[in-house]
Amino acid sequence: MRLKSLLAFGNYNSTLRLCRAFGSTSKFRKVDRQAFQQLPSSPARTRFAPSPTGYLHLGSLRTALFNYLLAKATGGQFVLRIEDTDNKRTIPDAEERLYGDLKWAGLQWDEGPDIGGLYGPYKQSERTALYQEHAQKLLQSGHAYRCFCSSEKLGELARRRASLGLPSDYDRTCDGMPREQSDKRASAGDRFVIRLRVPSKPPEYIDLVYGSVGKPNHNKKAQNLGEALYEDPVLLKSDGLPTYHLANVVDDHHMQITHVLRAAEWMSSTPKHLTMYNAFGWKAPEFAHIGLLQDSSRQKFSKRKGDLDIRRFGDQGIIPEALLNYVALYGWSHQHKSDVLSLSDLIASFDLKFTKGNTIVQHHKLMYLQKKYATRYADEGGPQFEALVDTVFEAVQQEFETPSWFPESEYTNPLQGQDLKKQIATVLKYTAKNYTTSREFFDNYKYFLCDLPLPPFRNDSSPKYATMKGFEQNLANIKRSLRDVDTEDWTESTIKELLLMAAKEFEGFAHFDVDNESDHKDGKQAYKALLWYLRWGIARGGSGPAMYTTMAILGKEVCLQRLEELLDRLEILRGESK
Repeated sequence: MRLKSLLAFGNYNSTLRLCRAFGSTSKFRKVDRQAFQQLPSSPARTRFAPSPTGYLHLGSLRTALFNYLLAKATGGQFVLRIEDTDNKRTIPDAEERLYGDLKWAGLQWDEGPDIGGLYGPYKQSERTALYQEHAQKLLQSGHAYRCFCSSEKLGELARRRASLGLPSDYDRTCDGMPREQSDKRASAGDRFVIRLRVPSKPPEYIDLVYGSVGKPNHNKKAQNLGEALYEDPVLLKSDGLPTYHLANVVDDHHMQITHVLRAAEWMSSTPKHLTMYNAFGWKAPEFAHIGLLQDSSRQKFSKRKGDLDIRRFGDQGIIPEALLNYVALYGWSHQHKSDVLSLSDLIASFDLKFTKGNTIVQHHKLMYLQKKYATRYADEGGPQFEALVDTVFEAVQQEFETPSWFPESEYTNPLQGQDLKKQIATVLKYTAKNYTTSREFFDNYKYFLCDLPLPPFRNDSSPKYATMKGFEQNLANIKRSLRDVDTEDWTESTIKELLLMAAKEFEGFAHFDVDNESDHKDGKQAYKALLWYLRWGIARGGSGPAMYTTMAILGKEVCLQRLEELLDRLEILRGESK
């Protein structure tokens, strides 16, 4: 019970140190894992620290989201920090894109480069002096050393190690150099880096996902071959700029970060970071390493490959809230009956119950969420629906400017006299339950937005009424009846009633299934045939809402014009069949 009580205070690695002091780490390992999956009792300070060497992708968005949720669920702060010390691989517009993509997704930081905060600056390129100061402290305390080895020597070492099937770890050639000689060479201007001296047994810690972590750095194969391997990472490069390892630890401490939630690929770096925390005498944050997101071939997503760039999701008309909901479902488990969880739902129900192992991303789940959120927005009709309409409107305008769906120029403009954005909003209201992307919306419903030609007649898929005596005359009668409807009465109910009456007139000559007496009596087959031809002529063969709804949305003039084209085509087909 005492161990669980200690865990309730939220610092599990402090508890581990207490247990170790009393020789009871085995008892700690047996503590119910649920105890350290609960939220901390005090506000958490978390951070998202991307590098502008690539654009925000699906995996990094999930990392940002989990850190955001932990901060908000505990009443803490979410910090944005830019790790921009890799000048060679920095992409010029990546930082600005990062700000825009996070805001688009709905994640707003409490402290960051653009808004400041108590612990700034929040760009590592503006904190170089702080890193150099702490690198010198590690040198003075003996936890780090200068390395003067040339890139040629290190390259030769790496090639020899590779030929032996060993990792390219350093051999500590410079570690044995006397301090006076090292200082003299540095003063003389010899190029050097500063390396961390990693102990043979790294610090043990409790990962909030994987539990107790820590094993000796022994490579039996290397020992048998007489090769000395040391995982001594470079902390300060020869140009005076820090590497990820040093800057990460120094910044997390000085910005008072309490919890670090990051991808499992950084798990091997955590013992090195804890070595520095111990060397400085600092309290380390809690760590949770979350499995990677993988594609169907089990390859991890990478920002440098442009995999699932967040901007691409926005360009496709993906709903931001649906995307956040989507990434939250990978690597974290919840107790809700439904997977549809808004950002406020995620905050209210968030805990540290992350799943172990990597996760394969399934695209169909995002499409499912798209439909759910689009339906909700359409029902509510608020600013979120307006934003979705704006997104689709922009995509449709681009299609009109560079049409890829139909080459003839006369079909690249919206229907005349139509308010395009208003028309899109109306169609979305009726079709939201099927919304996936803005491009698919246009592909499926462009007959609402622009004048398309009649598609080719498919005799194999259509009810065979066009050649029957009186069919065209009855369609002509429908056209006249529709023409007599006043514009203000052009509604779904009026059109539906008119079509049902027309179907009864067809009943006398419709080609019914003789084995189905009920269909013969109520004219269902006739009505079905009528709707098929109306959809072919008026909706240009496209799917969509009920025919009377489609006609109400399109308006009287468009429907009459397209009915006239339908009758002309049927007359041609009749002539061809003779």
